[in-house]
Amino acid sequence: MRGVIVWFVSCFLVMVGCAKGTTAGTGAGPGSGAGTQKSEAPAPLPDSDRGLEKATFAGGCFWCVDAAFEDLEGVKEIVSGFTGGHVKNPTYEQVGKGETGHLEAIQVIFDPAIISYAELLRVYWRQFDPTDDGGSFHDRGPEYVSAIFYHDETQKALAEASRTLLAKSGLFGKPIVTKILRFEVFYQAEEYHQHYCRKSTDSYHSYRTASGRDNYIGSVWGKNRWSEFQKPSDVELKKTLLPLEFTVTQMSGTERSFDNAYWNNEQEGLYVDRVSGEPLFSSRDKFDSGTGWPSFTAPVDPRFVRKKVDRSPSEEQIEVRSRYSDSHLGHVFDDGPAPGHLRYCMNSASLRFIPKAKLQSEGYGDYTWLFNK
Repeated sequence: MRGVIVWFVSCFLVMVGCAKGTTAGTGAGPGSGAGTQKSEAPAPLPDSDRGLEKATFAGGCFWCVDAAFEDLEGVKEIVSGFTGGHVKNPTYEQVGKGETGHLEAIQVIFDPAIISYAELLRVYWRQFDPTDDGGSFHDRGPEYVSAIFYHDETQKALAEASRTLLAKSGLFGKPIVTKILRFEVFYQAEEYHQHYCRKSTDSYHSYRTASGRDNYIGSVWGKNRWSEFQKPSDVELKKTLLPLEFTVTQMSGTERSFDNAYWNNEQEGLYVDRVSGEPLFSSRDKFDSGTGWPSFTAPVDPRFVRKKVDRSPSEEQIEVRSRYSDSHLGHVFDDGPAPGHLRYCMNSASLRFIPKAKLQSEGYGDYTWLFNK
């Protein structure tokens, strides 16, 4: 099905001259010369990249799953390809016939000191219908079903825990059928498939819209509200923020430990950006780090945070900022609890806490599932 949609869209874009500087219509569809190239397994990580880890996910069309991870800090590379089958070095056409046993999948190469495997899972589950055992949206067949391929026992445990949490959440109304399987081998797809959402932007968005993926994601997870999160002017911020809140969020200040609003808060609820309201952390992920600042193992959605190296004053740290309002939140360290080992050490002055009972009335009803037992 996808091959027909993409072929039609690509041809249409060429005819009307709407490529807009992308490679849409220049070999970006089945039947092109690129489609006959043999795929190869990705090379081992070079010595300079030791310490990086791999995650392998299948969730239907690998173009769409790849797109969700493109801008995450800590993700070093994303490779689209095939895994789970019995045919060596398959081509896209071979996999598309559903006879190789392979699934379309992506391999995410990431730095666990910056982003954890648990965070990648939170992005992954929001990209497809995990109750569909016959394919994914308009793409039907065994090559489009979902699966997590774990690389070690820690990944397996985290994947199983995340699936159990979602199964109890009541989000889907049907059983989750996404399998969790031991990773064996991964074959890289043809070059024109790599980072397709960036190479062939028009064709990608046309396919994605037609597939029904975004409509489904909106119906389950809530419509994309990211455009609502805006940063007010400094003039407005000085009127609405307390002096300490302005200093911390706008001037990268730090509040005093053990003398802030949330370091020992034990209520259930959501922590949002004080400036913009972006959802950042959940009480489910809060733990007592002994530092006197609110600490979390992971954000509710890594796509709401930005990370950058902070080399001041005397040592290198990874600063955490909110994506849309660019508020300074705190820092992330790799001395947190197992299995992810990350500690998001935040300033209470950068956060606003919304109790579980008020999530719906304050417009965060999409997050009540986090607290279902």
